Amino acid sequence: MPPMDQLPVFLNLKGMSVLLVGEGEAAEARRRLIESAGGRLTDDPDAARIAFIAEETSPAEVAALHAQGLLVNVVDRPDLCDFTVPAIVDRSPVLVAIGTGGASATLAKALRERLEVLLPASLGTLARNIRAARARVTDARPTPSGRRRFWDRLLAPGAALDPFGDVPDAAARIDAALALSDTHAAERHEIVLTSDDPDDLTLRQVRLLSRADTIVHGEDVPAAVLDRSRRDAVRLTRETGDVRPGLTVILRRSP
Repeated sequence: MPPMDQLPVFLNLKGMSVLLVGEGEAAEARRRLIESAGGRLTDDPDAARIAFIAEETSPAEVAALHAQGLLVNVVDRPDLCDFTVPAIVDRSPVLVAIGTGGASATLAKALRERLEVLLPASLGTLARNIRAARARVTDARPTPSGRRRFWDRLLAPGAALDPFGDVPDAAARIDAALALSDTHAAERHEIVLTSDDPDDLTLRQVRLLSRADTIVHGEDVPAAVLDRSRRDAVRLTRETGDVRPGLTVILRRSP
C-alpha cells in the first residue's frame, strides 16, 4: 500500500481553545469553521492547543508556535501546515472530509459538490438512530463479527438502512432486524481477477472485498487489489481447509 500523504482524523474541538491570527475573508471563514465545531477563540497562544494563521507568516513564526506546543494551519501555505482543512460534506454527525494534501482546494471543492448531490439530507438522522441502537445491538449480537454482519446486511445497497435511500423509520427497521435469528452460515465467494488494475473490479467484487472477514489470495495477487478490502480483514496466502466464520473471499488471478 503506498504511503498516505496525511492521516485523516476528526478532531473534537468542543470547548478547546483555538488561536486564530489574521483578519479578512480567510480569517472569517476559519472563525466560522472553528465556532461551528464548538471551539473557543483565544488571542493567547499559551491557552491554545492548535492555531490557524490567516495572514502572511514566516517559518520562524510558525516554529515559535511549535515551541509552545501548538499544531499550526497556515492558509494557502501547505508547506508550513501541520494539518490542512478539508472540504466538508456536513450531514452531522456524519462528516465527509475531502483532502488533497494542499495540492488543490479547487479539486477538493469539486469533489465535495458531487458528493453533496449523492448524500441524502436524512443521513444524519440515520446515523443518530444507529447510535441510539448500539447498546441494544451489542446485547443481541455480543461478538464484534456478529455486529459487523448485522450492520453490513442492513446498510447494504437496497437493504433496510441503505444510506443512499430514504429511511424514514430507521429505528423500527433496526428493531425488526434484531427480532430475527442471527444464524449465519459461513459464506465463501471467489473473485477471478482479469486485470491487475483495481479499477477494473466490478461493483459486486468491490462490495464483497469491503465486507469480507477473510481474504485468501495467491502471492501473485497485486497489493493494489488487496487494498480494496477491509483493513481489519484476515489475510491468508493459502486456504487452510478450516471453515472460517463470516464471509471469506478467495482472490485468484485469471490463468
